[in-house]
Amino acid sequence: MTALSKAATRPFCWLATSGTRGFDVIDKIKSNVEQACKRTVSCADILAVAARDSVVAVGGPSWTVSLGRRDSDTASETLANRDLPAPSLSVTDLITRFAAKGLNHTDMVALSGAHTIGQAQCKNFRTRLYSEENIDPALATSRKATCPQLTGSGDSNLAPLDDTTPDMFDNAYFVNLKLNKGLLHSDQVLYTLAGGATEDIIDGFASNQDAFNNAFAAAMVKMGNISPLIFPQGQVRRICSRAN
Repeated sequence: MTALSKAATRPFCWLATSGTRGFDVIDKIKSNVEQACKRTVSCADILAVAARDSVVAVGGPSWTVSLGRRDSDTASETLANRDLPAPSLSVTDLITRFAAKGLNHTDMVALSGAHTIGQAQCKNFRTRLYSEENIDPALATSRKATCPQLTGSGDSNLAPLDDTTPDMFDNAYFVNLKLNKGLLHSDQVLYTLAGGATEDIIDGFASNQDAFNNAFAAAMVKMGNISPLIFPQGQVRRICSRAN
């Protein structure tokens, strides 16, 4: 559970600098679970179940979460930075990163659709606002109001990843990509190249909510089963933010 560990050189590794929030919620859940059943349910399982339930709570699909994961007893900034796709990556690099984990093009596009909810920090989309031409002018103008061009100014200011229905799990994210309304560079590049490897998938999801929901649920199951730690490896952490 590198993503949950504060033991790395920089807390939460690259995730911290990209604005990931909500770990306090996981800590609260863990505290309640520990009171009921000590050292039994891992933080990894809690995170997996919380991800599923959060999607369902905002109108998204459900899926079966396999349980029995263990937590890591170490944290690696190097591995986190290597494995987590940055918002500046090209579509080729994104495909390579996902393929390395056994995830295909459809999985990648479906999982990117998680950006139908959530927010991003200014520092992660500033370059797109001020340096890229394939962005909807109205969106760029709106976002520039809270994301100044000067590096270091307003870096942590937040904006919704889906400008249309930011609090609903739907297929508006894909509709937005077709209109050049992707907030992150790594979002919009999925629908930039004519005849590209991901355009047809996006067209399908943009026109069919059920197709997106089904693909997303399937991809979440696949991602949740990528090299899980199981007994006797790892540990069940008492506190998610640090190893026992």
